[in-house]
Amino acid sequence: MEDAYARSVSEVLDFFGVDATKGLTDSQVLQHARLYGKNGTPFWKLVLKQFDDLLVKILIASALVSFILALMNGETGLTAFLEPSVILLILAANAAVGVITETNAEKALEELRAYQADIATVLRNGCFSILPATELVPGDIVEVSVGSKIPADMRMIEMLSDQLRVDQAILTGESSSVEKNLEATIATNAVYQDKTNILFSGTVVVAGRARAIVIGVGANTAMGSIRDSMLQTDDEVTPLKKKLDEFGTFLAKVIAGICVLVWIVNIGHFRDPSHGGFLRGAIHYFKIAVALAVAAIPEGLPAVVTTCLALGTKRMARLNAVVRSLPSVETLGCTTVICSDKTGTLTTNMMSVSKICLFNSVQNGPAIAEFAVSGTSYAPEGFIFDSTGIQLEFPAQLPCLLHIAMCSALCNESLLQYNPDKGNYEKIGESTEVALRVLAEKVGLPGFDSMPSALNMLSKHERASYCNHYWENQFKKVSVLEFSRDRKMMSVLCSHKQMDVMFSKGAPESIIARCTNILCNSDGSTIPLTARLRAELESRFNSFAGKEALRCLALALKIMPTGQQILSIDDEKDLTFIGLVGMLDPPREEVRNAMLSCMTAGIRVIVVTGDNKSTAESVCRKIGAFDHLVDFVGHSYTAAEFEELPAMQQTVALQRMALFTRVEPSHKRMLVEVLQNHNEVVAMTGDGVNDAPALKKADIGIAMGSGTAVAKSASDMVLADDNFATIVAAVAEGRAIYNNTKQFIRYMISSNIGEVVCIFVAAVLGIPDTLAPVQLLWVNLVTDGLPATAIGFNKQDSDVMKAKPRKIGEAVVTGWLFFRYMVIGAYVGLATVAGFIWWFVYAGTGPKLPYAELMNFETCSTRQTTYPCSIFEDRHPSTVSMTVLVVVEMFNALNNLSENQSLLVIPPWSNLWLVASIILTMLLHILILYVPPLSTLFSVTPLSWDEWTVVLYLSFPVIIIDEVLKFFSRNSHGNAYCFFDNIFRPNVQ
Repeated sequence: MEDAYARSVSEVLDFFGVDATKGLTDSQVLQHARLYGKNGTPFWKLVLKQFDDLLVKILIASALVSFILALMNGETGLTAFLEPSVILLILAANAAVGVITETNAEKALEELRAYQADIATVLRNGCFSILPATELVPGDIVEVSVGSKIPADMRMIEMLSDQLRVDQAILTGESSSVEKNLEATIATNAVYQDKTNILFSGTVVVAGRARAIVIGVGANTAMGSIRDSMLQTDDEVTPLKKKLDEFGTFLAKVIAGICVLVWIVNIGHFRDPSHGGFLRGAIHYFKIAVALAVAAIPEGLPAVVTTCLALGTKRMARLNAVVRSLPSVETLGCTTVICSDKTGTLTTNMMSVSKICLFNSVQNGPAIAEFAVSGTSYAPEGFIFDSTGIQLEFPAQLPCLLHIAMCSALCNESLLQYNPDKGNYEKIGESTEVALRVLAEKVGLPGFDSMPSALNMLSKHERASYCNHYWENQFKKVSVLEFSRDRKMMSVLCSHKQMDVMFSKGAPESIIARCTNILCNSDGSTIPLTARLRAELESRFNSFAGKEALRCLALALKIMPTGQQILSIDDEKDLTFIGLVGMLDPPREEVRNAMLSCMTAGIRVIVVTGDNKSTAESVCRKIGAFDHLVDFVGHSYTAAEFEELPAMQQTVALQRMALFTRVEPSHKRMLVEVLQNHNEVVAMTGDGVNDAPALKKADIGIAMGSGTAVAKSASDMVLADDNFATIVAAVAEGRAIYNNTKQFIRYMISSNIGEVVCIFVAAVLGIPDTLAPVQLLWVNLVTDGLPATAIGFNKQDSDVMKAKPRKIGEAVVTGWLFFRYMVIGAYVGLATVAGFIWWFVYAGTGPKLPYAELMNFETCSTRQTTYPCSIFEDRHPSTVSMTVLVVVEMFNALNNLSENQSLLVIPPWSNLWLVASIILTMLLHILILYVPPLSTLFSVTPLSWDEWTVVLYLSFPVIIIDEVLKFFSRNSHGNAYCFFDNIFRPNVQ
C-alpha cells in the first residue's frame, strides 16, 4: 500500500480486510503471502568471476594449443593430456580458493546480521504470538514497545501509551528520536520525515508502546528499496586489480613477441633431418614457443594473489574487520584520506556522566561543588572524585549524590543489561537515561561500609542494575508525567514508607526555572535558591554545555501530599534542586594513538558528523589528536559553509579540512566525489541506510558492525567493533599485503624470466632443449607456488605506517624493480643453461663433448661421430638444469623476505612458513628424482653428489647479486629509480 500514511486508520484496515482486535486469519496469511510476498550473487557467477583475469585466459589458451599440438603430433593417452590437465587443475584450485574465501566473508557478514531484530509480536486469530520477522505479511497487526526493532514498514493504528518515540536516524539521519502519531499526513510529496504515522523497518522504539499494521515487507520497505538500488551499482575496480591487469597485458605482449621471435630465429632449422620434414619442424618449434609461453606466464600468480589476500582477510577478521571483497584489502594500503564518523567510531557511542555539579553549605553560605566521574562505557565500573581529585570511598553517604542516584534510578524508563554472548553491557531506551542508570550504580547504596567491594562480588548479570533495582524496590511508582517538548522534563511520583516524593529530570533551563530551593550536599539541609545562586548555577550550566560540550540534565525533587495518586503539570513547581549532571559520548582511549599513526603514515583524517560545530570541535580536542592545530579556523567547516565556497576556495579548504559538521548523508557522497576528483583514495565510514551511496562511491566503504544491513551490503569492509583504531590496523595490514604481493610477484616473475632466458638462449645457441614442457610446468606450479604463497606470511615491516601512501597510479612493477627482475632472471636462465652445458662438456659422468659438437647435435645422425647420438636423449643434463632452476629459485625466495632489507637484517627464520615451504619443495623435487614412476613421468634421473655440488655452486650467487642490487636500492636516494622508471614507464604500468 503506497499511500498508507495519507489514509485514516479505518481505511488502511479495510484495505487489508483485517480486524484490529483479531488480526489476520490463517487463510488470510496464506492469501497475503501469495499476493504481496514474504519478508525476506548466484554461485555460478561467483565461479566465473574467478576466471575473469587476462593471465588466466592466456593459460587456458595455452592449455588448448598444447592439447591440439599433441594430437597433431600423434600423441595419445597421458602425454597428450598431462600439460593441459595440470594447467586446468591449478586454475580450478585458484577459482576454488577465491569462491571459498568470498563465500566465507559473506557468511561472516551474515553472523553480524544476527544482531538485528528477527522476531515480532503478532496478532493472528485473536491471539498474540512471537514469530520470525520473515513470516510477516502485509495486513499483520504487530505490537511494539521500548527496545523493539521495527520488523517491517507499518502504519500506526493504536497508541498504548502517552506517546511513541522512534530512533530512525539510520534511515533519515535525524540525530534525535521522533514522535509518532495516528493522524493521516496531508503533506504533498511527503518524505520519510513527514510520514509521522509510519514505523519504518529497522528503526528502533525508544519510548512508549503501540500497535501497527504491516504495509510493506522485504524489498517493498523504505530500506529494501534503497538496498536494491545500491546492489545495482557497479563495483569500482581496485588499484591492485587495475595494475595486475595492466601488467598482465604488458606481459602478454612481451610473451607474444618472444614466442614469435624464437619461432622466426629457428626457421632455418625447420628442415633439419631430425624433424622429418619442414611442417614437422615448424610444429616442433611452435611447441617450443608454447613452452616458452608456459614458462613466461606465472601460472601460480592468480592463485597466490588470491591466497595472500585471503590470508590478509583472516588476519583482519582477528582485528574485528570483516572483509567482503578480497581486492579491497589491498586498496586500504593506498588510502590517503579517511572520512570517519564521530559517534561510535571515534567515540564509544555510550553516553556517560562525566561531571556532577551541586551545592555544598559552608559558613558564609552555599557554594557550588563539582565532582568528576570515571568510566566511559555502560559497564557499572568507575569512581567519583571530588574537585581536588580525591576518590570518594562512599559516595552514597553524601546527601546530594544519594538523591541524584535515587532520581536517576526512578525517573527513568530505560534498561541496562549484560549480554553474555557479546560479553558487554547493553542498553534499551534513550542513551541519556542509561547513562543515569550507570551513574546510580557508581554511586552505590548507603549504609554499607563494604559496599564497593560487595558489589564487585556479584555476577555481571546481577551487577548490571543491582542498585537501580534496590531503589525501585524501596520506592513504589505511583504516577508518571512523561517527557514532552514544551515542558522539556519528566516527573515520576513515588511512595516510600508513608512519604510521597516526586522526582524530576529534564533540561537545566526548565528544571532550574521551576526550583525554589536547593539541597545541600554537606548536611542534607534545604535552603532557598536565591537570584545569586541561580545565576551562578546557570553560569556553570553554560560552561558545561558550551566550553566542555557536555549534554546536561538537571535533577530535582519535591515532597508531595501523602496519598496523592495522580501527577499533573501544575505539580511541577516549587522544586528542590538536587544537582546538575553533564554527560558526553566519550572518545575511545585508543583513537588518539591511531590518529597519530595516520598522520605519521601520511593519511589525513576528516571527522564527519551531524553534530553542531562547537560540540564536534570540543570532542576532537578531547580526542587529543588535533593538538597540532592552534584552533579549528580554516580546518572546520559546516556542510552549508563548504557548499557556499567558490570552487577554488573549496579546493584550498579540502587540503586543510579536519572537521566537517552538520552533515547529511548526501553531503558524505559529495565529499567523497570532490576528494576523488582531487586524486585522493578515500575510505568512508557509515552505518545508516542513507550512508549507503557514499559507502558505495568511496574507494573503501567501511560499515559499522552495529549498522544496517543496507550499509553493510554497500560496503567493502565491516567493522565488528565500530572502532576507528581497527581501520588504522586494517590500513597497516593492507600496506603489508601490498608489500608481500609485490614480493611474490617479483619472485615469480624473476623466476619465470629465468625460464624464458633459459629456453631462448638454448634456442639461439642451437643446443638441445634444456627443459621439457612438463618439467617447466612442475617448476612453475609446485616449486614456485609454495614459496610464493609463504612469502604472503612475511611479517609487517616495522616502518609500514611511517611511509607515505603510495600513489593510486603507481605501478606494481616500477622501472627499477623490472630492471632487478631482468638481472636476477637473466642469471637464473644462464645458470640453468650452464648446468646443462656443464654436464655435456665437463661432468665426470658425462660424455665430455667439445662445445661445437653440442651445437651441431641435430646433424649427429648424418655424420660420423665418436659418440652415440643417443647421448642427446640422456636425462642427466635436463635433470641438472631442472635442479639448478629449482635450487636457484629457492635461494631467490629468501631474497624476497624484504624488498630492500639485507638477509643479514631480516634473516630466513623471520618467516618460518617460507623456510618450511622451501624444505617441502626440495623434498618434493627429490621425490620425483628418486622415485621411478615419477622420474619417468618428468623425464628426470637421480643425481650424484658431484652433480649436486655443481648445482649449489651455480645457484648460490643469486643471493650475492640480489644483495648488491638491494644495496643500490637503499643508497641510491632515488637516482636509480628515476633512471629506470624513465626507461620502462611507457610499457610497465
